[in-house]
Formats: sequence, C-alpha cells, structure tokens
Amino acid sequence: MNTPTIHVPVMPEESIAALEPGPGKTIIDGTFGGGGHSSLLAASVLPGGRVIGLDRDEGAVERSQQIIERLAVHAPQAAAAITVYCASYHQIDRALAAEGLDGVDGILLDLGLSSDQLADRSRGFSFSVEGPLDLRFDTSSGEPASRLLKRWNEKQIADVIYRYGEERFSRRIARRIVQARQEGQAIETTTDLAELVRRCVPRSKNHDIDPATRTFQALRIAANDELQILEQALSRAADWLNPDGRIAVISFHSLEDRIVKNQFRDCPRLEVLTRKPLRPSDTETQHNPRARSAKLRIARRRRDEEMPAVQPY
Repeated sequence: MNTPTIHVPVMPEESIAALEPGPGKTIIDGTFGGGGHSSLLAASVLPGGRVIGLDRDEGAVERSQQIIERLAVHAPQAAAAITVYCASYHQIDRALAAEGLDGVDGILLDLGLSSDQLADRSRGFSFSVEGPLDLRFDTSSGEPASRLLKRWNEKQIADVIYRYGEERFSRRIARRIVQARQEGQAIETTTDLAELVRRCVPRSKNHDIDPATRTFQALRIAANDELQILEQALSRAADWLNPDGRIAVISFHSLEDRIVKNQFRDCPRLEVLTRKPLRPSDTETQHNPRARSAKLRIARRRRDEEMPAVQPY
C-alpha cells in the first residue's frame, strides 16, 4: 500500500497524559489507525519501553510499515519500539501471548473512523463519494452492508437503524429499502443508500448533518459488531493490565460512551479516573472538526490491597 496516512490523531496530548507512559513501560494501542498515537507513545516509553499496535483493518496494518519507516528517519529508537499486529482490540490476549507478556501498563482505544478509511472509496465508509456499500473494517470476514440489506427483513433493518443509529425515521427507511429490493433495485453502493435515506429523512434546520449519517453509522456498527466487541474488550481490560495500569478510551457517540462509562463503573478491579469525560479543546476542533464529538474516559487497575471490601449481607 503506497498511499500515506492522512489521519490526524484525536486528543493526542490528553490521551498520552491519561496513560502516564514512562521509560520501560509497555502500552497497547488497540486501534493503530494512522499511527499518530502510537508514535507519540513510543517516544514516551523510551528507553526500554514498547508500544504494541493492533488494528483489524488490514489496510492500516499494511500502511503501518511505512509509518514506522518514516518515524525511523528522525526517531529511530521510537520506531524500533513499535510492533503492529492485524487483530481486533478484543483479541489483546493474542498479542500478549505473541510478545510473551502477562500484562501491560496501558491500553488506548480510539473508537473513531480514521481519515484513511473515509478516503478509501472502495470501503464505503463515506457517503459523500460513490463506492461499494461494504462498511467492514476487516474485509476478509463477515458480510458487507449491501449483502446484509439483501438478507434482512424490514423489521431487522428498522431495528438496526434505530438501535445503532438512533434514527427516528428507521421504519420509513427500512420500508423503502425493502420496496426498492422488491422492485429489483438492490442497494449496492454508498450513493444508492444515501440518496434513498435522504428521500426518507427531512434535513434538520438546526444541525448541519447529512440525513444519511445515522443510517450509515448504524450499518457500520452492525457490520463490524462494534458494540459487542467493545463490551468484550472492556470486560477483560483488568485482566490485561498490570496493577496501576491505565486504560483510556476515546468514543464518538452516545452508544459507545455509555458502554465505556458503565463498564468502567461496574468493574471492581478498575478505579474510574474521569467522573465526566474529557473533551477536545476548541483549538483542536477548529483544526480537526472530526474531533468535536470525542469523549475520553480513563480508568486505572487497582492493586490487590485497594480492592473494595465485599459488603456482608
């Protein structure tokens, strides 16, 4: 892959500070993406530390070698500290086994889409350009969204769009998708779906958001099992962290943030360090508008002696 990354990491300073990296520490960047966070983390764990990057998007993993090579030009030690695996962040145990580790000192998860993914029209993540309606991070597994829309019935489509997109016109959209299917007009491309949704959903007068946004979000979440994977990963985070190790999660919509908040709160082995999520600065959102909805939550694995006492009945 010769295309260089165009992704700008979200809340980079806040994310690095959240994990308290230092010499000799090992950090996992569970969503490597364009490598921005990993590059900063690698410089922060020298000497002797490591950054293990994971990404389920094979394109990001292929591109990672170029990113590391460019970093090596001006920061060879930092570049040498980064290793990248093609895996989802809920498979951190596989990376630990491959590296011969029992635990790590920090885990970072940036749950947003990367600019590289949005720019790749063959993946269908952006509805502003025409491309196949795929929406998968890992194109070697699962089903593309276009196939899901052929297989699901009207109720299934409506439920997914409402549940994962919080779209109040979900039934209208689902009905029109099924009608189009019955008329031999299968939804195959991003343009097919975006135009159909725009005919079903009135444009808001108060928000500059495309009417297709929530539907694309919902189908992407469903195609990638995103919320289930997030729940699985957070339920095991304390197992993967060393005592005092930290986990920082950047989410971009309410469904993700709710899961992070609840999982952190309900795990007795984790201490929540952010009563309210941290938000990007005005300066950052001006330079990187995609950061405007980001929320950062942080938790720390307790030491055994800090475990809350079990209350007697």
